[in-house]
Amino acid sequence: MPETSVANALRRPRTPRKTAEPGAARAMPDADAEGRIDTSYLESLLGYNARRAALAVIGVFLQRMAPYGLRPVDFSVLTLIAHNPGITSRQICAALDILPPNLVGMIKSLDKRGLIERRPHPTDRRAQGLHLSPAGRKLQKDAQATATKLERDVASRLSAQELTTLKDLLRKVYQGH
Repeated sequence: MPETSVANALRRPRTPRKTAEPGAARAMPDADAEGRIDTSYLESLLGYNARRAALAVIGVFLQRMAPYGLRPVDFSVLTLIAHNPGITSRQICAALDILPPNLVGMIKSLDKRGLIERRPHPTDRRAQGLHLSPAGRKLQKDAQATATKLERDVASRLSAQELTTLKDLLRKVYQGH
């Protein structure tokens, strides 16, 4: 996805909800006698399953990260900075498949919240290295602990081996492009 970030691709389109008129549900034909809908073709698609799983995880993520004021992409940026002190914006863009103009606002917001510090890069005079501030370190550490627990919770139906296999297979898909 060269022109959009993964985070944007996972967002649901915003459309106004329409309310059905009374009795409209009875007028629509049922998929079968018991109202079940055949989703077998969709369930055979990798993209459909990946999106459904992502939406389930992201829904829980948004709830649990609300106290920290972090969206998935904010958490990802802070985590990259935490684990790679001095990382540049260019490196973050490459790692997360984010367009530079989209990262600028995020960095400004994190800076305004006092979570990051910009320092001269040791080898590139044109670049700035990004570091977490003390407040940023605490917030990221707490958020990472929350993310670790929520991952365990949402993957509770999988064995440890199944979870490892799933992540390995998903990486094969997105690293192959």
